[in-house]
Amino acid sequence: MNFDYNSTRPKLILAEYGRNVQNMVDYICTLPTKEERNRHAQVVIDMMGFLNPHLRDVADFKHKLWDHLHIISDFKIDVDSPYPTPDKASIHPKPELLNYPQHRIRYKHYGHTIETMIERARMMNDPEKKQSMTLSIANFMKMAYLTWNKDSVEDDAIIADLRELSDGELQLPAEVTLTKLDFKTPPPGSRTKGGSAPQNGNGKNNKKQPQKKKKKY
Repeated sequence: MNFDYNSTRPKLILAEYGRNVQNMVDYICTLPTKEERNRHAQVVIDMMGFLNPHLRDVADFKHKLWDHLHIISDFKIDVDSPYPTPDKASIHPKPELLNYPQHRIRYKHYGHTIETMIERARMMNDPEKKQSMTLSIANFMKMAYLTWNKDSVEDDAIIADLRELSDGELQLPAEVTLTKLDFKTPPPGSRTKGGSAPQNGNGKNNKKQPQKKKKKY
C-alpha cells in the first residue's frame, strides 16, 4: 500500500491557496489547446478570489490574482492574461551583498570609534579645544578599557596608548588625572527580584501588615 504524505509531495509555491489549486494549475499547463487553458484558468482565478477574500481590499485585485496564477505555475502556464506576465526576476530578487566593515583596529579593546575621534581631534586648529578633546578621549579610552578589564588601569598606560594612536600629536601632561571609574556590584542584601521590597532577617517584607480589628462582644 502506498501512502501519500505531504513530505513526499512537491513543495507548494503559494501555500495560502492550498494543494488543490496547485494541482489544478498544474493540470491546466498540460491541456493541449489555449482555448481550454483560458477557460480553465478563468475558473481557477474565480476560485482563488473566493479562497482569499481579503485580497478584494487590495488595489488591482484581479491583477494580483493573475500574477499569483503565473507564480503558482512557476511561469510555465500559457494563457491569454488580461495583464502583462510578471517578471520572474522581480518576484524572486537576489539580495544584494552586505558591505561589512573592513577596518583594521590597532587596539580592539578601544574600538574603531576611538580612532575616528582621534582623527577629528588632530584636525582641530584651536589649541584649547584640542586639549579639551584630548582629555575627553583619554577618559573615554579608560572607560572602554575597564569594560573589558575590571581591574584598575594606570592613567599613564592610557596616555601612552593615546600618544601612540595619534602618532605623538595628542599628548597629556604626566600629572593629569583621568576620571576615576568604579565598577561595583550591589551587595546581595540590596538586590531584589522582580522589583520587590527588601526583606528583613526573617525573610519577610519590611512592609507593615494591617492589624486585625478586635471584635466587640
